[in-house]
Amino acid sequence: MQIFSESIWLVPCYALVGTTLALMWSPGIIKKTGSRPAGYINLAITCVAFAHSILALQAVWQQPVQEIRFPWLTAAGLYISFDIKISAITVGALVLITGLNILAQLYAVGYMEMDWGWGRFYALMGFFEAGLCGLALCNTLFFSYVFLELLTLATYLIVGFWFAQPLVVTGARDAFWTKRVGDLLLLIGIISLWSFTGTLNYDDLAEWSKVANLSPLTANLLCLALISGPLAKCAQFPLQLWLDEAMEGPVPASMLRNSIVVATGAYVLIQLQPVLAQSAISNLVMIGVGSFTAISASLIAIAQVDFKRTLSYSVSAYMGFVFIAVAVGANHAALLLILIHAVAMTLLYMSAGSIIISNITQDITLLGGIFGRRPVSGITFLVGAASLIAIPPLGGFWALLELGDYLLDVQPILFGVLILANGLTAFNLMRVFGLVFGGKVQAMSKRCPEVLWAMILPMTILTGVALHFPFILQQFDLLPTWANLDQNVALLLIGSSLTGLSLAAFLYLRDSKNKPVELVPSFLQKLLANDLYIQDIYRLTIVSLIGVTSKVVAWCDRYIVDGIVNLVGVGTLFSGQALKYSTSGQSQFYFLSIVLGTILLGLMFALTL
Repeated sequence: MQIFSESIWLVPCYALVGTTLALMWSPGIIKKTGSRPAGYINLAITCVAFAHSILALQAVWQQPVQEIRFPWLTAAGLYISFDIKISAITVGALVLITGLNILAQLYAVGYMEMDWGWGRFYALMGFFEAGLCGLALCNTLFFSYVFLELLTLATYLIVGFWFAQPLVVTGARDAFWTKRVGDLLLLIGIISLWSFTGTLNYDDLAEWSKVANLSPLTANLLCLALISGPLAKCAQFPLQLWLDEAMEGPVPASMLRNSIVVATGAYVLIQLQPVLAQSAISNLVMIGVGSFTAISASLIAIAQVDFKRTLSYSVSAYMGFVFIAVAVGANHAALLLILIHAVAMTLLYMSAGSIIISNITQDITLLGGIFGRRPVSGITFLVGAASLIAIPPLGGFWALLELGDYLLDVQPILFGVLILANGLTAFNLMRVFGLVFGGKVQAMSKRCPEVLWAMILPMTILTGVALHFPFILQQFDLLPTWANLDQNVALLLIGSSLTGLSLAAFLYLRDSKNKPVELVPSFLQKLLANDLYIQDIYRLTIVSLIGVTSKVVAWCDRYIVDGIVNLVGVGTLFSGQALKYSTSGQSQFYFLSIVLGTILLGLMFALTL
């Protein structure tokens, strides 16, 4: 078993091999077989990576942490190495990533059955997998930044997969540029951190943090820069709009992006937690941003009618919990939240994708009564929803319970935020279930046949995993015990979940003449449905400022810079035309020119003295 742990660095390479092989079918190099072999080959290679990760996890469980360093750059006192940490956490992350990738790629066999771009799609899925696996193993901030950039590029490419549609192009562009804002600040923070520490290895940074002596201003600016990149990656306020627009890509890719990729920023924050502890301001910012995003995103999700938008805002809300956990130092709770969220959100998107592919609308108000025709999709949605909120004994209950118990001791107000956001999330998920699966059959859902086995199989497998997940985590001693937890916290969390579920069921699972949306004031409904008008605020402020600045720069470039260049050109042309008349071949004219030039130079020197 030791050989599997020592060669764990091969797992990201498997995905790169799959990407390379899949690309052979993308540009049409291999034309006789069609593009389907690209998917089957990539799926087989991902299975190999999953098996390798499982065997490596058995070898490293309860063993000391190992580190492998590959020198990358040594020049002028600068030493950068690619550091790999081999531990139960990093290898367990590989198991999660490769396992969900297998299910997503199998799901894509059915979802993308009629699509012509299998080669390109599966190549991008392999690219996603390689970046995620590399980030999970990486033990240095520099290469973590590199992997985050690769994932951003992969997001841009796969969101724009159906590039013939204008909304797809807009969504891919906005997702790319929104992340650029945070990434630029993160790069500034990385360079600054290097100048203070001389290393970017996470373990070395933790040791440096114990003896660091930075001024408050320096520490605050440095840590604010370091959290900017993860803030954008995790779709936190005010950079959360990209996740909603990224829904234009294929659903199998949205599963991975909204379950695992969106949590990569939080994963980096967890490893940087000793450094971030140097700044009280940065922790307050993370608490404020996480709390505001958790509540506001939960409210916005309730006001949405697009199936995928209702789920995407729940992702932002859950990542807000992770930000809060990192800020207060509850790293174990943060990792458990990321783990539970990945499985639950993948289930929800599988269910959503199975409905979207067989209906011509994503508007949940036009659907209804689908549960009788699609029981597997309905059960999958219910299990995913119950796993995301505090419903015992599923995984979300234990993750929220551990965080809630910690918050009640250190920040009781944040515990109130957790209770409120959990209740709102429960309300939103039951609302979606009631509108899509409950009620009477609508015109858009009369014909809703069951999807292919390739989509049903991964949904069934992951549903079983989600139901047994607490038992799996208990075998690895990853769940908190009742003896160490406050039972009042558990009752409050369960109460908030049941309250949200019951209220939504009362409003959306019964026949009523008054629509529930009419119970909310119109101004509040419009405010939440339009994402708090954040996009309009951006357009009136930042976009307008950039537009005015661009026009001013363009005017200066055309009339000042180009004007000076054109003036020099005209002057040169005029002087050249004038000098040609002095070229007559007569020596007296040349002599006169020399005399006049000498007199002019003399006058110039005389005036300067």
